[in-house]
Amino acid sequence: MKTRIPTAKERLERQREAAKRSALRALKRARKTAEETGADLSQWEDEFLGSVETRVEKFGRAFRDPEKGGPAASLSILQSVKLKEIAGKARGKKKEWNRRPK
Repeated sequence: MKTRIPTAKERLERQREAAKRSALRALKRARKTAEETGADLSQWEDEFLGSVETRVEKFGRAFRDPEKGGPAASLSILQSVKLKEIAGKARGKKKEWNRRPK
């Protein structure tokens, strides 16, 4: 019995679907955590979560320029960073700057 090896296109499509599910889970988790903890998200952060979630659901990714993220990524690098900052704010963690001592 031979097993069928998926083509490169099929593998990329599976990776894109997995990245889409992962991004949507992360967005929903950040919003849920903010609501549960009562974190005070700014209007911009709230709109960011909503607009990125809408674009990922509709298009499978939230950015257009391929230089801003990987071919199978749903969020650009900067969107991922901002999402992590919002999630940290929702959990109550303060952002610390990594600076060299003088």
